[in-house]
Amino acid sequence: MRVRLAPWGVVESDLVAPPVSRRSADVLTRFGARAHGTEFWVALWVVAAAAEFGAMVPVIFGRAEPVPGWEVVYRMIGGSFAAAGLIAWRRRPDNRSGVLMTVTGFSFFIFPLLSQIDTPVAQTLSMLTDDVWTVPFVALLLTYVTAGRIQSRVDLGLVWLFIFPLLILEFIWMLFLEQDGNILVAFPNDGIADAIDKGQRVLVLAGCIGTSVVVLARWWAASRPRRRALLPSVAGTVALLLFASLLVNDLVGTGTRSPLHVWVTIASLALVPAAFLAGLLRSRLARGGLTELFRSLRTMRGEELQAALAKTMGDPGLVVARRVPGRSAYVDPHGTPVSMPTDPADRRIVPVQRDGEQIAALVYDASLDDDPELVEAVSAAAAIALENEQLQHESDARLVELQASRERLVAAGDAERRRLERNLHDGAQQRLVALSMQLRFLQSRIRDDPATAEELATTASAELAESLQELRELARGIHPAVLDHGLETALESLASRSPVPTDLSFHATRPLPPAVELAAYFVASEALTNVAKYAQATAAAVCVRAAGRRLVIEISDDGVGGAAAGGGSGLRGLADRVEALDGRLRIASPRGRGTTVTAELPCAS
Repeated sequence: MRVRLAPWGVVESDLVAPPVSRRSADVLTRFGARAHGTEFWVALWVVAAAAEFGAMVPVIFGRAEPVPGWEVVYRMIGGSFAAAGLIAWRRRPDNRSGVLMTVTGFSFFIFPLLSQIDTPVAQTLSMLTDDVWTVPFVALLLTYVTAGRIQSRVDLGLVWLFIFPLLILEFIWMLFLEQDGNILVAFPNDGIADAIDKGQRVLVLAGCIGTSVVVLARWWAASRPRRRALLPSVAGTVALLLFASLLVNDLVGTGTRSPLHVWVTIASLALVPAAFLAGLLRSRLARGGLTELFRSLRTMRGEELQAALAKTMGDPGLVVARRVPGRSAYVDPHGTPVSMPTDPADRRIVPVQRDGEQIAALVYDASLDDDPELVEAVSAAAAIALENEQLQHESDARLVELQASRERLVAAGDAERRRLERNLHDGAQQRLVALSMQLRFLQSRIRDDPATAEELATTASAELAESLQELRELARGIHPAVLDHGLETALESLASRSPVPTDLSFHATRPLPPAVELAAYFVASEALTNVAKYAQATAAAVCVRAAGRRLVIEISDDGVGGAAAGGGSGLRGLADRVEALDGRLRIASPRGRGTTVTAELPCAS
């Protein structure tokens, strides 16, 4: 006469867990839970195997009366719960669901083991504890998706709706129950015992119905991933409803139970560990799909990447939210703004970082935290794919800039050629033509008019000198002759000719490629020209040094600052010249604090 799973008849109840609020914690912190040593797990597995063997002794070695099939299943259920619980506990040591499942499994062993001991104390304890497994079982079902932690008053009330009749009223009931082996009987009274028994059944029936309504309502309102996570709880609800039907039969029926009904009800308990193992298998299969995911990461972009990650995690609502540079806003692959969830019980956020900086975030269903290894692997895959995508964008941008730089160099070369042509045509060429005419005229007068011829010779000599000077200036613009004596000498010449007092510091002793020397010379020349024209400086400095396999030249002044590469000062052309050698030009020019132009040029031999 109990709401129990005792061999003589009556059955107990179980509850189901809803998707209630979960602790807000980064999923990866779960790996930091204290892990037990191998000896601990081996000991628990040995105890579970020994308890299962002890519970099955009457079945294995036989007894006087036949053993009903439902009782065989009942004695095996403890082992299934204990095994599934130990797997869950070791896999997720921070999650109390594994502990609750293990405790439920061991609780199933109490009655079968004590009932085999033929002493009054053992028989009394077996009657008192035959339904004790119900309490951790109900707590497990109610908290399966909340890491084994009760976080709702409704859930707490439902648990107490089982604790009170099956533990407290159980003890009171045995005080009035007159039965062989009951050493607790103090006030034998069948009427009071029957009343307490019916009260227990009514309370447990109310708990079964209330729990079923709560769990099924939560399952109905849950997302698809959360529904999968709730499967063990839903499986427990099936068993719970079957137990409720037995209770109704006991309260309003003849009191006789159909063996098939009892058999199916007890066998339904095995649905809970079976659903857990099915979820574990699905998780393993999902992780198996990571191999194919990682193979395709290099080519995945945008919506394709999001779809692949969602498929791997089994969450159609997964969003890859990219962070807008320089802002805290996020957008999806279509560029639509994404509002980050604030309730960690529903959706979770895992940041995706690159070089310590957050570049995106994965927004996924919180129930997937039941498999933190999968979440970590998928977030790592997202980081790799997004980093590849960002690197590709940066590479494309560099190619565009490189192409623009090459075009500017070609345009500058064309402009320089046209300038040389103009200078030659308007300067040295015209002087040489005039000189040729003067020489022909001189030839015709040298005998007839020596005085005029002498005057013409003097003029021609002056014209020739002017032409030579212009040609030297043109040649200096193409390749300064002073560079033939080395970069240091050329820079000393530049510093000495600069209108602004300039100090030179040269610390590069090994031979430099001609192209590097020429680029360094023009950087210094253009920078010092800008200092004289725009900086309003009183002093400048040129520093040259070797930095590994690169040559660094730095030109600084104490002027007004405010220079920019694209400001029309000629620095853009210098940047193109430096980048053409695979170098880099940096300009630091805060207003009122002077300008520093730094060029790094590769000079490996």
